[in-house]
Amino acid sequence: MNRLFCIAMFAFCAGFLSAQDVSWPEIGLDAKPAARWWWMGSAVDKENLTRNLEAYAAAGMGTMEITPIYGVQGNDAKDIPFLSPRWMQMLQYTESEASRLGMQIDMNTGTGWPFGGPEVGIEDAACKLFVTEYRLEGGNTLDKRIEVADKKQKPYAKLERLMAFSDTGKCLDLTDKVKDGMLCWKAPKGSWRLIAAFCGKTLQKVKRAAPGGEGYVMNHFSARAVKNYLGRFERAFDGKFKDTAGGATAYPHNFFNDSYEVYGADWSEGLFDEFLARRGYKLEEHLPEFLAAGERSDKPRRIISDYRETLGELLQENFTRQWTEWAHRHGAKTRNQAHGSPGNLIDLYATVDIPECEGFGLSDFGIRGLRKDSLTRPNDSDLSMLKYASSGAHIAGKPYTSSETFTWLTEHFRTSLSQCKPDIDLMFVSGVNHTFFHGTTYSPAEAAWPGWKFYATVDMSPTNSIWRDAPAFFQYISRCQSFLQMGQPDNDFLVYLPVYDMWQEQDGRLLMFDIHKMARRAPGFIEAVHRINDAGYDMDYISDNFIRTATCRDKKIVTSGGTAYKALVVPGARLMPADVLARLLELAREGATVVFLDRYPEDVPGYARLEQRRTDFKGTLEQVKKLGNKQGKGKTVFFGTDYVRTLAQTAAIPEAMKTSFDLSCIRRKNPEGYHYFISALTGKDTESWIPLAVPARSAMLYNPMNGVSGKARLRQKDGKTEVYLQLASGESAILKTFTEADVQAPEWKYQTAARGAVELSGLWNLRFVESAPAVHSVPDSVALGSWTDLSFEGAKTTMGTGCYTTTFVIENPASAQDWLLSLGDVRESARVRINGRNVATLWAVPYCCSVGQYLCPGKNTLEIEVTNLPANRIADMDRRGVKWRIFKDINIAALGYKKGTYAGWEPVPSGLLGPVRIIPLKITKNEMQ
Repeated sequence: MNRLFCIAMFAFCAGFLSAQDVSWPEIGLDAKPAARWWWMGSAVDKENLTRNLEAYAAAGMGTMEITPIYGVQGNDAKDIPFLSPRWMQMLQYTESEASRLGMQIDMNTGTGWPFGGPEVGIEDAACKLFVTEYRLEGGNTLDKRIEVADKKQKPYAKLERLMAFSDTGKCLDLTDKVKDGMLCWKAPKGSWRLIAAFCGKTLQKVKRAAPGGEGYVMNHFSARAVKNYLGRFERAFDGKFKDTAGGATAYPHNFFNDSYEVYGADWSEGLFDEFLARRGYKLEEHLPEFLAAGERSDKPRRIISDYRETLGELLQENFTRQWTEWAHRHGAKTRNQAHGSPGNLIDLYATVDIPECEGFGLSDFGIRGLRKDSLTRPNDSDLSMLKYASSGAHIAGKPYTSSETFTWLTEHFRTSLSQCKPDIDLMFVSGVNHTFFHGTTYSPAEAAWPGWKFYATVDMSPTNSIWRDAPAFFQYISRCQSFLQMGQPDNDFLVYLPVYDMWQEQDGRLLMFDIHKMARRAPGFIEAVHRINDAGYDMDYISDNFIRTATCRDKKIVTSGGTAYKALVVPGARLMPADVLARLLELAREGATVVFLDRYPEDVPGYARLEQRRTDFKGTLEQVKKLGNKQGKGKTVFFGTDYVRTLAQTAAIPEAMKTSFDLSCIRRKNPEGYHYFISALTGKDTESWIPLAVPARSAMLYNPMNGVSGKARLRQKDGKTEVYLQLASGESAILKTFTEADVQAPEWKYQTAARGAVELSGLWNLRFVESAPAVHSVPDSVALGSWTDLSFEGAKTTMGTGCYTTTFVIENPASAQDWLLSLGDVRESARVRINGRNVATLWAVPYCCSVGQYLCPGKNTLEIEVTNLPANRIADMDRRGVKWRIFKDINIAALGYKKGTYAGWEPVPSGLLGPVRIIPLKITKNEMQ
């Protein structure tokens, strides 16, 4: 009896666990979409804060990140200075309301960008190198004031070094001979060039600052300046400002730093001393080479590289690390956009809690049926660029990678939800799992439409017409991110970031890795990343510092963050530190796989102890090449120029869905197996057996658009697991594999169109459930097409939702196993009802949904509520001269930061364009196998 009871309990528990295994992951707060929440002038009040937050929460958002910016014209009396007692009270109220609504609050550690403000004294402001030169012949005396030439810098610039260089190569340090700014020095024999190096100030002010946030940008390279800057926040949060319950204002969930954008800041006080301590030689003794313009020889390039490395280290240690440690002391974490920084982006991203990338522009994948708009911004959202942040997160063991999402996809008021989907899918396959919209603006109820608006954003706010159906989009994001936050990364390779090649090869002195210039910074690396990706593999980038701490375990390379990879790939790097090459040799000898593509490294970077380091490097390289020339079993070093053939020699298995089916994907691992996010970012449909790179006994498919799931069809062929996959162009899916378990779940419905499709090509009833301005004299019946082509009042100018109604007859719905409703071209989103029952909200191509369960024999009533964009309404307001651009600073800028209005816009097509079809479906069975 006991044995039977145990068997029964085992079977019950096994079934229970199986059911748990196949369910959707729980959607936590961080899985919900988040947004940058612009507070214009911080002119917020409790009533409207609650109103805004309730709208966000009801739509399905999870986190709001407060970034105060410039205010509204004529509203100065309501502005609240940043971090003032009143501002802290509003923050405290916001945190309380967010908690009540099941949300959380992040906060910019400043206003606008970059960090700075009124308490940043000139001594802590961002610094710039200024140089004054003098010429002197031997025997002559220079008796004059040593001062900076730039008149604006004279109150601030401090002499750091005065160096004399002779025509015979002598170098003298004359700094101590400058007394009270004066030099009296008689030159020895020869011709002399005197170079005075001053630490001056960029005088950059905070960009788009909010009231109370105006002031100098701080010196991010200075530990003192950063500490002083953070002290202002400590004083604001220290409990002086109480609410009625007597509690102090809580620190936010995360502190945020926007992209670096500290322009021209190429110096810091004491940099000469820092350089000597870090690089081992005196930069001041090489100022002629350091300052040389035009084509550089090898020596100046090496010195410049050392300078760039030093700045990167100062930024990481004195700003990024100090800021993060400060946040941790107060129970908060940090989110950071490292792009734009003059440093190794991998190390900078890995230093914070949540690395954040930034999308900029609209991608064109050729997705079939996806509308295009001529008013779009050039695209900088390249997969190779987006991967910097997720790489930093993955190799450091950080669970989240966030993104500034949808920055300038199209012109204001013209971005649809359907246009958003491909770019958010691109971010997902790049490793992003915590999206932040850019953004939404706090807007009070009394503000006339379009409300308060930020100048450079896809406006994800309740005053935008796309908000009506945005909750369906937010559900999609939440479902995707629930999987993308589950488990651990499972990318194939670590790819060496050749930052020393970038530092040594790029012209100029200050090198900032902003997203708009990445193609110029590292074209060879970008090409290599895409070639590896196109070969079917996924990767994370790794820096020299992370290689130094990597270990070999079970023939895999494990980073200090605990993430394992099948190989480390060095794609065409010319320069590599000798100790890093030595560590790669050690890893290879321990059994790890190291791959060199295109060429082996040829030299060491930097200038100090060059010959000794070269000797060490050469000896190590010979040993590496010996391993590369080794034949047979146990080989751990590979070299080749053919990426596909060379990478095929590793233990990594390429994903055929990338190489043969033009699908995009990312794979993660979990205790039961693996899970994929897959997106058809292609103009082709996919219906085929897809070989997987991982083994599986069973698998589940999940549709993040509607929450439907089912057991996928698998087969074993040629030693690989294959899954049958149906994806239309633009669609996406989640696949979860189970390595050992044969899960029990309803089967996924694989469907194909059958004969007998019905096209609803007649006239439709049209009525408007929402319209602004209100429409009049709408015809009772219309043919499908843009309502802007109709003649009723307001047709070309309204922002609204038109409800299309028709009837159709299906004599016997059971004659097909299911039915598909295809809406064709929709401008821009649609809610579908059949026979009075809500069916689906369709917001992206293909605009299709399953409707079989809603049909009845005979006559059926179909209602489709279509919502258009606000473009026609705002263009009409501009034509009528309505003053809605009421914001300070940049106000509202057009694409490319141009001034102008939208009065010249042609009407944007709106409504149901069709064709609309009802298609009988056949659910295919095991004959696929």
